[in-house]
Order: sequence, then C-alpha cells, then structure tokens
Amino acid sequence: MNKNDPNQPSMSKFIGRRVMISAFIVILMLIGIMTGLITPNPTPY
Repeated sequence: MNKNDPNQPSMSKFIGRRVMISAFIVILMLIGIMTGLITPNPTPY
C-alpha cells in the first residue's frame, strides 16, 4: 500500500473499522458482566 495511491482505500477507513469492532466487543463484554452471563476471575487478594 502506497501512501498516495488514489486507487486504494484510505488506511483510516480500516483503522476506524477495527476501532469500532473492538469497542463493540468491549461493550458486549461489559453487558455480559453486568447481566451475570460472564463471571470475571476473583481478585487474588
């Protein structure tokens, strides 16, 4: 991928897509923890 290649889509499109997918996964995990579907590991203390 060249930096100034007009035929290729911009890299920010791919980076934005990865950020949105990872944010969606984190939100799903938080919802699972709050509803009790996912139980986190107990703290070792």
